[in-house]
Amino acid sequence: MERSLVQYGTTAIPYAIQRSSRRKTVSIAIDPEQGVIVTAPAAAPVAKLDDVVHRKAAWITERLRRTSSSPPPPPGREYVSGESYLYLGRHYRLKLQPGAVQRPEVRLMRGWLTVTIPVGPGGAKGPFLVRSALVGWYRQHAGERMPQRVAEWATKVGVPEPQVLVRDQRKRWASCDKSGVLRVNWRIIQAPMRLVDYVVAHELVHLVHPDHTPDFWARLGRAMPDYEVRRAKLREIGRGMEW
Repeated sequence: MERSLVQYGTTAIPYAIQRSSRRKTVSIAIDPEQGVIVTAPAAAPVAKLDDVVHRKAAWITERLRRTSSSPPPPPGREYVSGESYLYLGRHYRLKLQPGAVQRPEVRLMRGWLTVTIPVGPGGAKGPFLVRSALVGWYRQHAGERMPQRVAEWATKVGVPEPQVLVRDQRKRWASCDKSGVLRVNWRIIQAPMRLVDYVVAHELVHLVHPDHTPDFWARLGRAMPDYEVRRAKLREIGRGMEW
């Protein structure tokens, strides 16, 4: 992968370059493992990309600082009875049990997240089956709850209510595109509802202000005065919701 380096005061900012023939603008992302990644048009000269990185250096160094101070990722899941799983901010223990079902069934029962596994010769077993069942359950519940939260916050933000799609997004909690479609990472439904609302409000403001300009934060602040507290809490617990 193509790379470059920018000097910002006494701080060196190395970054990787991803080029795309379909790309018309330059964007910068901070990856916990890969560091700074600049996505750029195929013909963009490196000198221009260096200039963009230098202009964004204060933001980049702050994001890198936050990333380095974030808690380490949780240990890998084994999908066995006794593991703890979040749903709307509360912890539930996983319980696996065999049953006369055609496919795995997930239920929230008396403080347990119970997965009933098919038995018999055709009954598949293993962590993959359990994870697939859990993901399906979380996606279903996200699909049921998110449209209502989006409708409520669209009114508060003052934007038309967008279409909501639940997706498996590894790098972000949600995203909006130019057509006004709001794509939500199913994992966010693990968080307390006030943090879910932060993600929703954040993306809805992007329908008016695509970038994180002062106007963006001002509009978000009017709709959600404590957004900074919610954002900080999401950063604190976010790694624990990645599985």
